[in-house]
Amino acid sequence: MNDLIIPGLYVMHPKNKNWGIGQVQSKIGEIITVNFENVGKKTINGKKVGLEIIKK
Repeated sequence: MNDLIIPGLYVMHPKNKNWGIGQVQSKIGEIITVNFENVGKKTINGKKVGLEIIKK
């Protein structure tokens, strides 16, 4: 689901757009850590959520 996600990319959470744009900090297997502009650092389960890549 998140095969193209790598550290440094900018993403948005499809169900929580109010979190703002986030930058991927790390990806270990399906666990993705993202630092979002409005809510800070969140850990995302890539098996459950498909993050949207933002071209910046």
